[in-house]
Amino acid sequence: MRNLEEDLKAVWQALEEKKGEEVVLLDISATSSFTDYFVIATGRSTRQTQALADSVMERLKQRGLFAGHVEGYPRGEWILLDYLSFVVHIFVPSHRGFYNLEKLWNDGKRVRVS
Repeated sequence: MRNLEEDLKAVWQALEEKKGEEVVLLDISATSSFTDYFVIATGRSTRQTQALADSVMERLKQRGLFAGHVEGYPRGEWILLDYLSFVVHIFVPSHRGFYNLEKLWNDGKRVRVS
């Protein structure tokens, strides 16, 4: 059986390892019917967002978990990795500010990852 908390820790570690910035974990389970968590991070360039996405996908692949859907990877401005129970959003700064998911999903609860 999957351990969601351990999967989320693995995502967090993968993002930190590649110097992802402003990493946020939002519990949106009370207001969302399609996922329980958003992991949101910023990369300084499209090359870095792709490296962050690669790191997350590789780390989770080692855990036997594969993204059900990936969007935006070729352009690298906003990469979405859908793992059903959680969705990873990796932005360049301008796109993160424009879409402002934290504000859009302000009913979500920020979760600390230890």
